[in-house]
Formats: sequence, structure tokens, C-alpha cells
Amino acid sequence: MKICIINGPNLNLLGKREPAVYGNQTFEEYFTMLQIQFPTIDFSYFQSNIEGELIDKIQEYGFSFDGIILNAGAYTHTSIGIGDAVKSITTPVIEVHISNTFSRESFRHQSYISGNAKGVILGFGLKSYQLAIQSFL
Repeated sequence: MKICIINGPNLNLLGKREPAVYGNQTFEEYFTMLQIQFPTIDFSYFQSNIEGELIDKIQEYGFSFDGIILNAGAYTHTSIGIGDAVKSITTPVIEVHISNTFSRESFRHQSYISGNAKGVILGFGLKSYQLAIQSFL
């Protein structure tokens, strides 16, 4: 099984940025743990702060992977383009968020991705990614 994790803006700062919200672990450390925990999965990982690069990666992986786990960060709430990219591919997408976006600022309550995703997992910290992987299994 091939699963790609795509992370959006500021997720490269995990472990440093707002540890009370996002925790102290870097995503690279967490990704290594996922590879150990799920040894039968062929993982790919991509992170960008640039909207167009995220769209390009969704389109690139959107027909050749078994699943995409997408945390588009703040673009979740602003990018019709990312939502359209998810809608245009055949690979199922699970939208994830580390925090519970509904317990945060009101602008975070809107997602342009959710309506086109297979499912949404949020609020479980980094474990949200593990839950998404388990949903594909």
C-alpha cells in the first residue's frame, strides 16, 4: 500500500511553533515513527508553504497512490484551488488537523477540502495521522 502525507504551511515548524497547540515533536521525528509502526506501507512525505506546490503534489500523487493524508494547514480555510485539486483526483484523501479547528478561531471552522475528502480527522494531535492511516487499512 502506498500512502502519501502532504503537509501545508507552517507544519515544517512542528516542535517549535505553539507547542501548547501542536506539541514538541517535529514531523520528521513523527514520520520516522510512522514508518516503524506501519512497516508494510510505502510512505511518501511532502511539505510546502506554497499553495501551488501543494496542488501540484496532489495532482501528481492523485492517480498513483492508495491514499493521501492531507493537512493543508491554513490553506484549508482559504484555498478553493486545493479543494478543487482534491475533487479532481481518484486517490481517496483524508483531511487531518492536529488541533480541533472547531475549538479555535471562527475562520478555522470553514474547510474547502472536507466536502471532497473521504473523511476528516481532527483534534487528536499527531495521532490524527495514525488514525487516517488506520482508516486506509
